[in-house]
Amino acid sequence: MHPAYKIMLFAWAAVIVWVAIVIFSNRKVHPRALFALFMVELWERFSYYGMRAILVLYMTSKLMDGGFAYDDATAYGIYGAYGALVYLTPIIGGWFADKMMGFRKAIIWGALLMAAGQFTLFLDNEMTFYMGLALLVIGNGFFKPNISSMIGRFYPEGDPRRDGAFTIFYMGINIGAFLTPLTCGAIGEIEGWKWGFFTAGVGMMLGYLIFLWAQSKGWYEQYGLEPEGASEVKMAGISGKLLPYVATLIMVPLAWLLIKQNDIVDIMLALVGGGVLIYLLFIVAPKYPTEQKQRIWVIVLLLFFTTVFWTFFELAGSAMNLFTERNVNKNFLGLELTTTFFQSINPFFIMLFAPVYSWMWIKLAKSNLEPPAPYKFGSGLVLLGLGFLILHLGNGSAIAGLMPAFFLIMLYLFHTLGELALSPVGLSLVTKLAPPAIVGFLMGIWFLSSSIAHQAGKHIAKLTAVNEAEIIKGDSFQTCFEDPTVKQVMTEDFFIARLKEMPLEAALVDSAVVARLNQLAGQERYFRGIVRVQETLDKAAKIKNPEERAKWEARSETHFLTTDRSYVPASAARVLPKKEAEQVVEQSVSGAVITCLRQDSLQLALRVFRQLGFFAIGCGLFLFLLGRMVTRWMHGVK
Repeated sequence: MHPAYKIMLFAWAAVIVWVAIVIFSNRKVHPRALFALFMVELWERFSYYGMRAILVLYMTSKLMDGGFAYDDATAYGIYGAYGALVYLTPIIGGWFADKMMGFRKAIIWGALLMAAGQFTLFLDNEMTFYMGLALLVIGNGFFKPNISSMIGRFYPEGDPRRDGAFTIFYMGINIGAFLTPLTCGAIGEIEGWKWGFFTAGVGMMLGYLIFLWAQSKGWYEQYGLEPEGASEVKMAGISGKLLPYVATLIMVPLAWLLIKQNDIVDIMLALVGGGVLIYLLFIVAPKYPTEQKQRIWVIVLLLFFTTVFWTFFELAGSAMNLFTERNVNKNFLGLELTTTFFQSINPFFIMLFAPVYSWMWIKLAKSNLEPPAPYKFGSGLVLLGLGFLILHLGNGSAIAGLMPAFFLIMLYLFHTLGELALSPVGLSLVTKLAPPAIVGFLMGIWFLSSSIAHQAGKHIAKLTAVNEAEIIKGDSFQTCFEDPTVKQVMTEDFFIARLKEMPLEAALVDSAVVARLNQLAGQERYFRGIVRVQETLDKAAKIKNPEERAKWEARSETHFLTTDRSYVPASAARVLPKKEAEQVVEQSVSGAVITCLRQDSLQLALRVFRQLGFFAIGCGLFLFLLGRMVTRWMHGVK
């Protein structure tokens, strides 16, 4: 059994025991609906984070490995637009639920759309890929805001159980986020990306079925039903009961377009964000007295810093994911870890340290030492920046462009500590600082900042994008790589043209490239070697579907440029265990090229991460300097 599956089974066993303890110990305190919605949200987050863990890896994987072979910049653009729309659409879904559908129908419709999105991604087809993402975006819009709102209905204002209920609910979010990289991610990497999406879709369907089952048992009482007068609402001659479904038919193609042509999202968010801020600061704020006006300015100031935080933090699903794939030695404590395993570290640390933070704030508050919100925000940014700088320390321990996994784990530890210092404060602070008449409006702006952060993150991620043609021409690569013949060919125009059509590994073994190398060498010195991986062939032999079996047999082959004629198959390629095959390729000409490329890509990424670290720390320290003024403008709100 693959080590990733052993970790997955252990995690599931631990979570099942933990969830059973939570439900059993709270069963007499909270309504049964809470535990049903807890499980529904757990499975929805399982679905969402499963897709998030593998999306960029899937897009950038080679065609032979079941991906689309997109370049880094293209993948980052799609990921950024997807994340931006995921945080934007709940505004629409919440409005439909309030006016026409009710929470229950919105949750059910959203769950079905998201499951359909995952199963569409399972089709493993570039034609349906964008449709799958669009279904996920719109489904999330209907689902996400309404399940949280529905829980609130079971606890009236002032109910002492309310905070405990949301703590349990958010535990479900983090359990889902923790399990999914270990499950969908591992299955996607080992069995094929499409099976990761399929597993995420199954998770969403389980959440949907749990919701329906609890509804049939009457656990939701009178809450979440269709609002009164919904059937009387009409727009463009369409009744309120039908309008959300008709709107979905329009919104899904629109989301498809925005994800595919994702530069449009930049313009859209710039116009919306800029327009909203101008309206808030120069039209809305002047209507209020000085005290409330200053509180609005505090919200806007903290909004800027929280956007910076989430822009850098959410690189975890894009730039950090590819950095882990390419530049991290994933052998840790004797285990061979998958790339997606590292996506589970943040939710694990949240579950571990959230109670510690809660206890710490309570103790400090009792001693009248709890820091005001600006200092919490500042410390969150400083911790975020330290995470990037600690990662940079791993540069000295890197071997052949691969950094020890320990430094990446430390990055996620510091990022999580920063998240816990900043994230829980934000939404609570908006509700306290905002004038009552515009609380909802300002909450919407706060969520808009997360949308902007995802889209802005794509531009930062692109700074780490690996451009093989540029790296090959650089002095660092030229110094690292020793073979003068290969070096000369790789800088020729015809080779650079090949790189625009295929990955570097494929270009090196292209027949025209091999012929050119031997022409320059004056003899037949370079060959296209092939080895086949035994473990992959064994897996292929167990597959009954001929087409699927052929794909895995093709994936078992590794083609590489070599000077060893013995790896040129006379009839059939040599079959080796995975580790031996990797060693053969590593010691070949292709292996030397990839090692030098990896070293350069490591330096590129670390240079960007170092700059992000200093910028985040600078923002945090600047907020510390503004702390007294900002606290004064909060006028007693803590």
